[in-house]
Amino acid sequence: MAKEYKYQVTDVAGKLAKGFLINPLTAVLGAFLILMGYLALNVMPREEDPQIAISGGAIIVAMPGASPKEIENIIVNPLERKMREVSGIEHVFGMAMDNVGIVNVMYYIGENREDSNLKLYDKVMQNMDEMPKGVMQPLVKPFDIDIDIPIVSVAFYTKPASSLNEIGLFEIIRKVQQKINGVDNVAKTTLQGEKKAQFNIEVDIGKLSAYHLSLGQIMMAVQSIAVDVPDVKGRTDNHKFVIFGVQNAIETIDDVDSVIVAQYMGSPIYLRDVAKVTEGNDIQNFQTAHLYTKSSHEENLSDAIDQITLTVAKLKGTNAVFVAEDVDKVLKEFEAEFQKKGIGYLVTRNYGTRANEAVNELMSHLVITIIIIAVMLVFALGWKESMIVTFTVPAILAITLFIAYMSGQTINRITLFAFLLSLGLLVDAAIIVIENIHRHLHAHDVDAKEMDELLIEATDEIGAPTNVATLAIILTMVPMAFVGGMMGSFMKPIPYNVPVALVASLFVAYIFTPYLSLKLLKKPKHHHHHHHRHDNDADHTEH
Repeated sequence: MAKEYKYQVTDVAGKLAKGFLINPLTAVLGAFLILMGYLALNVMPREEDPQIAISGGAIIVAMPGASPKEIENIIVNPLERKMREVSGIEHVFGMAMDNVGIVNVMYYIGENREDSNLKLYDKVMQNMDEMPKGVMQPLVKPFDIDIDIPIVSVAFYTKPASSLNEIGLFEIIRKVQQKINGVDNVAKTTLQGEKKAQFNIEVDIGKLSAYHLSLGQIMMAVQSIAVDVPDVKGRTDNHKFVIFGVQNAIETIDDVDSVIVAQYMGSPIYLRDVAKVTEGNDIQNFQTAHLYTKSSHEENLSDAIDQITLTVAKLKGTNAVFVAEDVDKVLKEFEAEFQKKGIGYLVTRNYGTRANEAVNELMSHLVITIIIIAVMLVFALGWKESMIVTFTVPAILAITLFIAYMSGQTINRITLFAFLLSLGLLVDAAIIVIENIHRHLHAHDVDAKEMDELLIEATDEIGAPTNVATLAIILTMVPMAFVGGMMGSFMKPIPYNVPVALVASLFVAYIFTPYLSLKLLKKPKHHHHHHHRHDNDADHTEH
């Protein structure tokens, strides 16, 4: 049967204190909360910065032979009007050029990426019947900033003793890229600075004009045997053109040399008659990447080394630490082959390590802050009271972390900033409760009350003002949730986590502060003081 108390509780604070004060499950609840918080801290995805969803896309419509003015009137303007009908689009930009029109759209920050891309494609397909004649199939190209930012970058290079050329290096790195693409939660991988194998055709302009041929004829001839012929490149070198590269299409230089370009006076004209064919890399790709290293003794940068950079981006809401570790495991699998072929690599960016360090550093700062609070309270209230308040801080953070994990948040700089921001506010409720308990314990009528009744009364007394004060602080945080744009998305963890932490601080203060006070605090002994007073009264009587 529940114990009856003379004091009638009026506030939720007193009701919570009364319900949990002598309940055997209170200690179990405390241990459970700490455990849940610890698990959430270790399981929650970690990243350095919040991954903000920015999505949009481009609609590319080709119309061969059309002028920019025609493109603008019959393609770009109608397409822009149609795009404005799609919900969630913030900006629409149109561009008209010779032969092609491009309409770029940008969605509001925070819009769902998959839904946005689907709406964009759907709107284009719905209006295909309104496209003018002569227009080619529109190309819808979504872009997704949230998965375009790499968390790991690895620079691969050949060591001086290596016999590998640029193409050989690319072939091996492509195998590594293929393996990393299969890693869990990897969104996309890219290569920068790679050189691919291809046949290069250098056309002699003089011979071309002597045979009355055009570059178009050469392209048509090569296209007949090639799967993929890139665009014409007009970079002049000694009156010759590198027109295009034939990638993975034919096997030997002789195959290309023997291509019949045209008939001249009954005789076939072969490609070798008007051009020089060489086997090499994609020399029309003018992008290269270099790796600079700093020697240990000098500050000067040493000679640059040609390298291929592999970048890895992760899916939104996944753990940067785990993805980076999985990528590192794949690289270690290839280390034997790298040693054999003379390939070195350098991890130039690792957001996983940085995210881990940021989380661990801030957690250590939280511990230091808790210790400082505990030491200050020892001098203000006493060491037992200090211990009680100190316990409440990890319990509150544990609840906040667990709720953040359940709501799909990640641990990043802003989430941790929200915890640090709320830390000074978290102990308020517990300090107010313990201070009032301390006051009641040292009141003149303390002997007339039982310890548990005293604790319930002390907690209930401060319930209403503490609730109002906490609610006022929560209301100052709520408007931040309505900030839009990039800043709103970036700062969102603050209005989400600080109110949760403050509400948790009330519950923890009302449940665990009286419970721990019952276990740790004792009523002061006044026997000696009363005895001395009775002696004085006796003396007065004698006089």
